[in-house]
Amino acid sequence: MQQYSQLKAMLAITKASLKSIFRSPSAVVFSFVFPFVFILVFGFIGNNGGLPVYKIAVDKNCDTANALYDSIKTSNRIKIVRFENDKELNSNLEKGKITGVFNIKKNATAIPAYTYTISTTSASNDKWPQFIPVINNIVNNISNEKYAGRPTYAIPDFDYKRDVKEIREYKTIDFILPGQLGFSLLSSGVFGVAFMFFNLRNTLVLKRFFATPISRTYIILGEGLARVIFQMLTAIVIIVAGRFLFGFTLINGVVTLLEMLLLSFIGLIVFMGLGFIVSGLATSDSSIPPFANLLTLPQFLLGGTFFSVEAFPKWLQPISKALPLTHLNTAIRAVAFEGQNLWDVKNEIGILLLWGVIVYAVAVKVFKWE
Repeated sequence: MQQYSQLKAMLAITKASLKSIFRSPSAVVFSFVFPFVFILVFGFIGNNGGLPVYKIAVDKNCDTANALYDSIKTSNRIKIVRFENDKELNSNLEKGKITGVFNIKKNATAIPAYTYTISTTSASNDKWPQFIPVINNIVNNISNEKYAGRPTYAIPDFDYKRDVKEIREYKTIDFILPGQLGFSLLSSGVFGVAFMFFNLRNTLVLKRFFATPISRTYIILGEGLARVIFQMLTAIVIIVAGRFLFGFTLINGVVTLLEMLLLSFIGLIVFMGLGFIVSGLATSDSSIPPFANLLTLPQFLLGGTFFSVEAFPKWLQPISKALPLTHLNTAIRAVAFEGQNLWDVKNEIGILLLWGVIVYAVAVKVFKWE
């Protein structure tokens, strides 16, 4: 008599579940279509987006005894950041994390009294269309106050020069695509798993499984594997489309793609645990969306999907930085554009794994088979 194969039974469940997922309009829309539409929108917008607050460093030789420096310090659109050493400063410049290094020099001649220089890299090209008007507005306000009533052609005290180092450009799509990929993983993990297992339980499919020799562990693995395969395919399509349609940065090519997929896999496993929790707590189909939205909506809004966490109020940032989606988005962006490897983002991976332990500990307590 041939021995019953748990593995073959698991693969049969995986195949059937995968077919069911591809036939589900909601699964396709939330996992692929919805994120892809956002990517298309922001891809066509190009670099007209940008972050609301511009971070700059100040050169150590900068003249700080002037009206321009005082105005920059009090501006709500510009934030002066400090670095411990030149290596850290240059690293942030090359990664486009700061707009540039600001330097003000007093001239020996009276006209103009000062020259300000902004040393930057092409990684910050996406910030310049919005940053320059901010600086120009500050300079104009200073000149208008000092030269009130004088001819409009009076020479201002400040002259401008930009020093640009050409490296890879940081585009809007480089920020948006990882956020949308994370959102796709979150939606699929929570909504997909919650509805799938609730319906299997509600339609008595799980009871029929129990009549077969397959173990409960392999039932979970079979259904989970189908979800993982579907979402990894979705991730590949999103990344490749972003790369070839809008020039999304994969700094190390295929290696970066594989690292992004591994991070996506870790994130998906964590989010699937949230789906198991929702499935266990739900008492009806109609109760799933409120539970699921309670877990996904705050992460979608606060997890760095559209804006950097640093753009939020200071009191809100610790909450944002505690969310698993925030750490997934941060890790994917660091790997894709900055060229960091998985070891460099070990802190983000560690926090995701910690979330996984907590989530599955709760899931085991609340999950129901019947």
